[in-house]
Amino acid sequence: MHDLKTNFDKLFPIVKASLQNFIDSEGNIPKTGRTPKFSDLELITLSLSAEALSISSENLLFHKLRSEYKSYFTHLIDRSQFNRRRRFLAHYIHQAQQYLAEQLCQGEDTYLIDSMPLPVCRFTRAKRLKICKQDPESSPEYGYCASHNSHYYGYKLHGVCSLNGVFTDFELSKAHVHDIHYLNDIKYHYPNCMMLGDKGYLNAQNQLDLFEKHHIDLKTPMRENQKDYKRQPKVFRKVRKRIETLFSQLNDQFLIGHNYAKSFAGLAVRIISKITALTILQFINHLNNKPLNHIKHALS
Repeated sequence: MHDLKTNFDKLFPIVKASLQNFIDSEGNIPKTGRTPKFSDLELITLSLSAEALSISSENLLFHKLRSEYKSYFTHLIDRSQFNRRRRFLAHYIHQAQQYLAEQLCQGEDTYLIDSMPLPVCRFTRAKRLKICKQDPESSPEYGYCASHNSHYYGYKLHGVCSLNGVFTDFELSKAHVHDIHYLNDIKYHYPNCMMLGDKGYLNAQNQLDLFEKHHIDLKTPMRENQKDYKRQPKVFRKVRKRIETLFSQLNDQFLIGHNYAKSFAGLAVRIISKITALTILQFINHLNNKPLNHIKHALS
């Protein structure tokens, strides 16, 4: 289960199939310049294999590769090249995730939407932090997490998942951005469906607009001080926990809260890789007729 090369071999054909429209016969994204011996397909698979095994530190990954797996990865590049090329390939990693999500979510018409905090450091260190600040447009900000009743410094991960627990969309924003803004960004991609969200998406005018213009039936719990308050049906509350469980899995198994990136591009590709690794494990469970979200046992 914890053998990196064994799991690399399991993931490689899945990644290859999901990127078949983008890679050439040697497993590279067509581009000008010298053809790398360590292919783009191998690099992406190695990155996803590490995330699937909860190896979130590149330093630890390369230590293992050079000490335990040197004979298997004979054309392995150095760590700085790996980092640079992985950032370049972020779009294609995302494409692989979208391809697998489409295979797992055919015929879906009900989705769950939520967000989770992604702090980049402890709150007390925020003023002297220098990472991810190369561009003011993507630099971290102060935010508040209502579920944890705490302030933090960093970003917010927005996500949409199907009823069976597969991410169909996700996006990073600054921590202070309201959840409704993300919903307005993706509303064109989800016509004629039902969406379940928490109180962060509660806005009568916005819900009416979504229904009339995009045929999206957004269901949210009411606040207790609202007029004609009605408790949300138990079935909606139970179903909506699926996306909260997904966020917990990202935290516990994929260590999404551990930030080792120095730039926003580096952080973004790590987040994309973790969610793609999660989706691949779900896809492996699907192929093996196992419960989709029992991801800890997918590689056993």
